[in-house]
Amino acid sequence: MPQERTYDLVLFGATGFTGSLTAEYLARHAPPGLHWALAGRNPDKLAAVRDRLTDIDPKLVELPLLTADVTDSASLRAVADSARVVASTVGPYIHHGEPLVAACATAGTDYLDITGEPEFVDLMYVRHHETAVRTGARLVHTCGFDSIPYDLGVWFTLKQLPADVPITVDGFIQAGGRFSGGTYHSALTAFSRSGQMSRAAKARRATEPRPEGRRVRAVPGRLARSPELGMWVVPLPTIDPQVVRRSAAARPEYGPDFRYRHFAAVRRLPSLLVGAAGLAAVVGLVKLPPTRRWLLGRLAPGQGPSPEQRARSWFRLRLVAEGGGQRVQTEVTGGDPGYDETAKMLAESALCLALDDLPPTAGQVTPVTAMGDGLLDRLQRSGITFRVR
Repeated sequence: MPQERTYDLVLFGATGFTGSLTAEYLARHAPPGLHWALAGRNPDKLAAVRDRLTDIDPKLVELPLLTADVTDSASLRAVADSARVVASTVGPYIHHGEPLVAACATAGTDYLDITGEPEFVDLMYVRHHETAVRTGARLVHTCGFDSIPYDLGVWFTLKQLPADVPITVDGFIQAGGRFSGGTYHSALTAFSRSGQMSRAAKARRATEPRPEGRRVRAVPGRLARSPELGMWVVPLPTIDPQVVRRSAAARPEYGPDFRYRHFAAVRRLPSLLVGAAGLAAVVGLVKLPPTRRWLLGRLAPGQGPSPEQRARSWFRLRLVAEGGGQRVQTEVTGGDPGYDETAKMLAESALCLALDDLPPTAGQVTPVTAMGDGLLDRLQRSGITFRVR
């Protein structure tokens, strides 16, 4: 990647709910000498974000502001050409994300986002992976709660087991928190596009190479009572197992035969059944245009939980792994998963790509493939706990 750029890091979408939290995190934790900027479509709102940042660090009164819009390809090219790393919080990504990915891939600029949309990630691989390989850009999606805890948690867990042996890992997630308008719209959009999502996955499978001489799987589990956890567990059909599988396919450290399963864990079966029924109803209703419009109107993008609500939020991921005759349990824990910790994960990922000495990679890659131990160290220092139980 070219090193002579005006900015080490540009945060695109800084006026949104998660974007502003990411900007605040950078204001508190970016190292001295980092050249960074805010980007978005509304210069007045960008200036208002910068004004808030000066309460954290008065020196940010001169923080550069870049006006750019996803409908203006020239403005996106200018952002990509000026930066070594661009981090985007502008979703739903299936509607707004591709122009910036394309600009970064062409410019050889590293790109990160916090999407959890499988269709978007698969389409970006099909359309822009080869360009990014050629220019040296690293396109790293899912750098928030989707899917950093799982991707880095499994990576941490592997370090507790013998090398070069078959390995199985089960992940069990619990979380308490509220979601923002942006996340709500992204989720409903994904639910309404199941056919497009299947076609994008098929197109990716037709072009993506498979690891040679190794087997890598992410398989669904089943509803069950886990005596080990003392909870009910249900398969969780998110993008996270796909990300873990792709990391395992890219890195030989996952062994000759790797399998991952992904679950939500709840203490009471009725709660699980009510939640599943509610989700099924939403998935059905969102496929109909009138009810989809009604549901989308319930919560606007840019809205989100208050600081007090986020302070009461949390997540806990337990990972149970076996390999080489050994069994290990690990745990990843943190605070508010959707916003405070997602902003932290995105910011630390961007700083890691911009500043750390990392193994050479290019194209669409996972967080572990791109950053591995460098990001794991950063997350541990930032207060996200990775530990052996």
